[in-house]
Amino acid sequence: MSDPSILSLIAEIGAVGVRMTELDAAEGAAGNISVFLHSLDQLPNYAEKRGMIELPWAAPELMGGWLLVTGAGRRLRDVATSPATTICWLHIQRGGTQAMLFAGADLRPTSELNSHLAVHVDQVKQRNLRRHVVLHAQPPYLTYLSHIERYGETRALNRRLLRWQAETIIEFPEGIAMVPFEVPSSHEQAEATMFAMCEHRAVVWQRHGIVTRADGNITKAGDLVEYAEAAARYEYLNLQAGEPSGGLSDEQMRLICERLGVKQSIF
Repeated sequence: MSDPSILSLIAEIGAVGVRMTELDAAEGAAGNISVFLHSLDQLPNYAEKRGMIELPWAAPELMGGWLLVTGAGRRLRDVATSPATTICWLHIQRGGTQAMLFAGADLRPTSELNSHLAVHVDQVKQRNLRRHVVLHAQPPYLTYLSHIERYGETRALNRRLLRWQAETIIEFPEGIAMVPFEVPSSHEQAEATMFAMCEHRAVVWQRHGIVTRADGNITKAGDLVEYAEAAARYEYLNLQAGEPSGGLSDEQMRLICERLGVKQSIF
């Protein structure tokens, strides 16, 4: 019998995967999620030792810990019903350059594991976290806007996206970072994501998708994708209508933040 806490963890990952699919943010095998755990008492019954793998990003800060990560070519929506065929369990070895892989099938981690590791390493090193979540999804409205030049810079992106709902600035007081396009799965993409995530909890990969992080709360990482995509949809609707609205004014945004105690420098 698997540890109930592990079953709950898998269920939460599965629920987020289903929600990303409902948002059209995880078509086919698009999107991936990882959870760092400082310790793990028990693996699921189905997780068998598959051998040692080389990590694409050195992770000495995660040594001895565990990384749950979706497998390459696997669908996020399938985690809920078939975790044994979708989730890899990585036990980070001494030195942080290798991990012992456990899985219920012949799996390999997502090809974007390097970006996940880079963010986990930096956040754990800076804040001594025992649990941390990284989620990548490809929500269509936000991804589409990232193809348009006017949204290609962080400040411009935020002034346009965060003006539609008070909730957005509350969730992203530091804004959403825009990382210029890099080849998916590349070292450059991982490095740029890590640096952007130092000061942001959400990063748009230009012409690719979004990455969010949360301190242990898997559902929260999914919520951040929802908030960003809702903002992008408002912006898209305004574009479609010929931009008749400017959204909330700078003065209104500042008033909202003042009343709610939100510290920001965007408006």
